[in-house]
Amino acid sequence: MIKPTPNPPETDPTSPYESIDSRRLSEAADRALDHYLCPPGSTPPPRKTRRMYAVTADFKNEELLADASETLASARTIAHDFAHLIPASQRRTLLGIAQLIMLGELAVNRVIDNLELPG
Repeated sequence: MIKPTPNPPETDPTSPYESIDSRRLSEAADRALDHYLCPPGSTPPPRKTRRMYAVTADFKNEELLADASETLASARTIAHDFAHLIPASQRRTLLGIAQLIMLGELAVNRVIDNLELPG
């Protein structure tokens, strides 16, 4: 019987940290990365605890509308890309859904344009 694929190459079962040199090299690389990416004594910038998809009361209308616009644009693109992969009868349905998504996106964009931004 002929195998369609060759056997994988044999690998060395020893750990890369078996020798002293490789362990020292790894430790030196870790120190160098820590020096440049996280200097000692520095604190990382505080992370925001807000979650976009929690839609809490402290979000501004502009932020929510911008996110809704981007989400609708992504959904429209996905629908258009996927429409070319399915049969014609279902394609019309999916393109109709994409058009409805586009109308929603246009409405959200119009609201964004009509907003009076503070300052």
